[in-house]
Amino acid sequence: MAEAAVKQFPFQWEGTDNKGNRVKGKSVAVSEAAVRSELRRQGLVPVRIRKQSALFQSRGKVTPADIAIFSRQLATMMSSGIPLVQAFEIIGAGHDNPAMRKLVLAIKQDVESGTALANALAKHPLYFDDLYVNLTAAGEQAGALETLLDKIATYKEKTEAIKKKIKKALFYPAAVLVVAIIVTAILLIFVIPQFESLFQGFGADLPAFTRMVVDLSAFVRDKGWLLVILAGGVVFGFLWLKKRSRAFREILDRMALKFPIIGPILQKAAIARYARTLATTFAAGVPLVEALESVAGATGNIVYENGVMRIRDEVATGQRLQRAMENTDLFPNMVNQMIAVGEEAGSLDDMASKVADFYEEEVDNAVDSMSSLLEPLIMAILGVLVGGLVIAMYLPIFKMGSVI
Repeated sequence: MAEAAVKQFPFQWEGTDNKGNRVKGKSVAVSEAAVRSELRRQGLVPVRIRKQSALFQSRGKVTPADIAIFSRQLATMMSSGIPLVQAFEIIGAGHDNPAMRKLVLAIKQDVESGTALANALAKHPLYFDDLYVNLTAAGEQAGALETLLDKIATYKEKTEAIKKKIKKALFYPAAVLVVAIIVTAILLIFVIPQFESLFQGFGADLPAFTRMVVDLSAFVRDKGWLLVILAGGVVFGFLWLKKRSRAFREILDRMALKFPIIGPILQKAAIARYARTLATTFAAGVPLVEALESVAGATGNIVYENGVMRIRDEVATGQRLQRAMENTDLFPNMVNQMIAVGEEAGSLDDMASKVADFYEEEVDNAVDSMSSLLEPLIMAILGVLVGGLVIAMYLPIFKMGSVI
């Protein structure tokens, strides 16, 4: 217990190898002397060792992308014949993210003390979900850890790629909204008041549209802080409900699937995740009913999650997977038929993998198409907003010209 409680620190070092070449790197140890000793054991002559400041130690957090990269590194090193503990040492010492380095070295200490890799990963549920842990355990029990780690790495890379595409798809509408709000606010706060002072000398009534814009500008200048507080409250309430209320998230997910342009992309992404997770778990030898439990949580959409749980219940009672999928009305006929072929041929994992490949490509193409469609849409929205405000300001001038 006392040994496990010893605090370690990150060090940067420079030195020379036995050929006189200059090398440098990072290590984690209890002291500078420990780093120096470790370098000499590796045949390196330390020249400079510097402890990283607490400022850098406290920064960074572990992201899903970090876990995906870690999975691929571990799979590659295991397939190259590098022992598991040494692989953790190499990955941890060479990682730039202090939080990830700390996580990897914590797992290494557990494995080094005799803990199974799956159990060591299970101690960090925030980063390694049940699916990851169960697949690792299956690999250890079957004596095929290298193969399973490669499947896990591929799975994590594919799911992260899908997430990035979805974020890209959602970024454009959000960007349009933000830019439109900023441009409108600048015009209302700084530009419209200049015209308002000019209109005061006209001595005539302003057109209704112009008066509406001028009044809106005055309201934004005088009561704009209320709008900011209201918007902040709405965003906070939305995020709070989204985080704590499953029913609210289900409503959002159901609405998102029906939303034009975005909905079909989210549907294809959910099907791709479903098929990819099913292929990975089934290929690892996980029984279908158990695999579907992991698949449900990996779809990324509560509507599909509930649907997959219904599929699991029907499969558990003896129903065929293809028939259970049809009963949910969530999957296109092509997907159902491909799964049926996979079931009959005894190659469900291969067929599910083909479905995943197809829909991942579909998501990629849909995101690219949407980006092309949204570019003119952005110009149109900004043109209407800016053009409308400009027209409102020039209407009195046009009116004066027609009178003259």
